[in-house]
Amino acid sequence: MYRRILGPVYYKEKENWKILTNKEIYASIIKPTIIETIRLIRLCWFGHVQRIEENRIPKRVLHMNLVTTRLWARPRKRCQDEVREDGQIVGGEGWQEKVQTREEWKKLLRTAGNRCIVLMPIDRIVV
Repeated sequence: MYRRILGPVYYKEKENWKILTNKEIYASIIKPTIIETIRLIRLCWFGHVQRIEENRIPKRVLHMNLVTTRLWARPRKRCQDEVREDGQIVGGEGWQEKVQTREEWKKLLRTAGNRCIVLMPIDRIVV
């Protein structure tokens, strides 16, 4: 849809038209990517689960360790590993202390959503 709205771009130096690539389109619009959106939703859910009571099922499941046999290949990332990685990207050091206060946590997630988490593996190119 954005490609249709933005249309092809004319480059004077090369004297030709070019259709924008996905990376160029993402760089021209200020909208979080799907990866950034998933990261923020995951952190929002984690904050909710951390603040609920200890005996509730979601909190017990989050901190549960299943005893299974180890697969031959590299171990899969657990949900806790993903959340820890996301928290360090969004909040830096000390992000875990902010989880307990709802206002601080919402403020951290809001600022992360507004600045469209820049530390993503996608290279954003501006033409």
